[in-house]
Amino acid sequence: MEAYQVRVLAEQIELDEKLQKLEAFVNVAVIFGKLPEEEQERLKRQLSYMKEYNAVLRERIEAFLK
Repeated sequence: MEAYQVRVLAEQIELDEKLQKLEAFVNVAVIFGKLPEEEQERLKRQLSYMKEYNAVLRERIEAFLK
C-alpha cells in the first residue's frame, strides 16, 4: 500500500470513531435534547456530512484494494 493510502485508511478509522461518538451523543445523550434547537440542527447536519465523508473515504479504500 502507498503512503497516501495508509493515511486515507488512518483518516477513515479516526473519522469512524468520531462519527460513532457523535451519533451516540445525538441519538442517546439526554443533554442533546437540552441544547438549543439551532445547535441540535447543526450537530445533526455535522453528523450527516461526516457520514457522507466517511462513505467517500470507504469508496476510496475499496478502490485501493482492487
